[in-house]
Amino acid sequence: MMAYVASESAAQAHMTMLQGIVQRMAANSASCKTWCITIVSAVVVAVADKGNANLLWIAALPIPAFFMLDVYYLGLERGFRESYNKFVNRLVRNELEPSDLYCLNPSNDIVWLRLESVRSYSVLGYYPPLALLVALVGYAIN
Repeated sequence: MMAYVASESAAQAHMTMLQGIVQRMAANSASCKTWCITIVSAVVVAVADKGNANLLWIAALPIPAFFMLDVYYLGLERGFRESYNKFVNRLVRNELEPSDLYCLNPSNDIVWLRLESVRSYSVLGYYPPLALLVALVGYAIN
């Protein structure tokens, strides 16, 4: 099968769109962390002010919720980065098909990418220590 010869501007536009998607996913991931720490901190301060450690479980609720949302965004980011790299490799080898220019799907299985993202330092270095901090505050209040 003969390879499709993409125009330079079409290939550049496709790569720009993929870069934009990756940047949005990274920004969404950072927002998850920002919102999580803000909400958890506000609840911890309110509970500590009341001196009632029984209400501290409320501070722990946002942690798994934002953890899952962050993993979702990181998985999508990985998928779109892989899609970008595959596109560039196909472009360099002159193996592009017309559908390559008009398809903006993440590479691989998004479920697998999310599972890989759970092991990311940006997730494991953030949410478990935050949960530990909430537990330590609960211990200190009692």
